[in-house]
Amino acid sequence: MQLVEAVRLTTQQDQHRRGDEVVAIGSNPAKGRSVQALSDRVHFLRADLRSVAETRRVVDVIRDRWPTVDALVLCANRQSPRRVVTDEGLEQTFALYYLSRYLLSHGLRDQLDTAERPVVVNVAGVGITRGSIHWADLQLAGGSGTAWSTRSCRPAAQLQAGRANDLLGVDFAARSGARARYVLYHPGFTRSGDLSTLPAPVRGVVRAASVFARPVGRSVHPVVAWIDDPPSAALTASDRGRPVPLSTGTLDPAAARRLGALTDELPARLDGG
Repeated sequence: MQLVEAVRLTTQQDQHRRGDEVVAIGSNPAKGRSVQALSDRVHFLRADLRSVAETRRVVDVIRDRWPTVDALVLCANRQSPRRVVTDEGLEQTFALYYLSRYLLSHGLRDQLDTAERPVVVNVAGVGITRGSIHWADLQLAGGSGTAWSTRSCRPAAQLQAGRANDLLGVDFAARSGARARYVLYHPGFTRSGDLSTLPAPVRGVVRAASVFARPVGRSVHPVVAWIDDPPSAALTASDRGRPVPLSTGTLDPAAARRLGALTDELPARLDGG
């Protein structure tokens, strides 16, 4: 919510001049009300984006109410101290941090294509090379001889989802056929987010370290710039203001195609039980 609020405040004058509307998606109704209070042009859709069904519902609502989407900013994520499985049988971090972004990117492609200069900004961890895709065990269930402890699963899940978002951007730009420019953006450590899901000792460390974190407005500024003036390239990658070469190993096109094909099949498998 803080990201959406900062975008809204930063673009307030231009938004009123153009008649823009902002749609915020989140699971916290109190934060939703605070965002809506900013303007009658800000709308809140309550949804649990860990759920494929809920994410699809949001896509349908947006399609019905807003035939044109100029910009899509993807930033949903939540830390968890242990492995959590959703009602649909998905590891929570994979479902929220990666799969919801995949469904929103592809599900709103037609609406983006009707815009004059559409752009998707995926706020994740591009430029970081740690972590990998666990191809035989995407849900980190301990298959194929892998045993995930509570301690090891949380960072592995976050890093895997970060690398999956890198590949999502590569795959979307390469094969979606969309007109939208795709931006992968790592803002760095930013003073925002919900820490309530973390253990108390970890929350204390994060709060102490936040004195060195970027303020939200500084991290949001490049997002606003890309919305107002999308890049000309199909894919742009930026790590804290520094361009990330598209030849970086974590942006491998073959791996992107592989993950895209696996993800294409996943919703259908869920529908089939």
